[in-house]
Amino acid sequence: NAFALPDGHLIIYTGLILNSGNQEELAGVICHEIAHIQLNHVMKKLVKEIGLSVLISISTGGTGAEVTKQAAKTLSSSAFDRSLEKDADLNAIDYLVNAKVNPKPFADFLYKLSYDENEGIPNLTWLETHPDSKERAKYILENSEGRLSDFKPLVSNQDWEKLKDLLKKN
Repeated sequence: NAFALPDGHLIIYTGLILNSGNQEELAGVICHEIAHIQLNHVMKKLVKEIGLSVLISISTGGTGAEVTKQAAKTLSSSAFDRSLEKDADLNAIDYLVNAKVNPKPFADFLYKLSYDENEGIPNLTWLETHPDSKERAKYILENSEGRLSDFKPLVSNQDWEKLKDLLKKN
């Protein structure tokens, strides 16, 4: 997939490009990650995680089991993470609309992901850092409604397919 790192770095795996049905789906994911960078979410998350580790260390006298530490970290950070994810999604809509890119394919991509998530596994949304993909797609569509309608393709479909073919060869 893709993820943001400190100092404005963005990592995009070729698998994301190859699994994107069109350039607008990819643009939505990239805008989501850019929003994390622009909103300083990476540093907020880093500070929060470091702070939690220090608090656990102090409260357990520095001898707390690693499993307990990781469980507490996961449980306490999930809601915070989901809030940042929704914030990044909503900002991604703004970026897409301002660039005259239709945000609907971004929502469609999330709907596709929702069919692959937790296949045969009980829904453990409360443990996940990202909101449910179906829920995300829904609020992306709701927040896109009535916005700009004269969308333009980023690249031609022919160039998009050439890029994907090139990536498949490498």
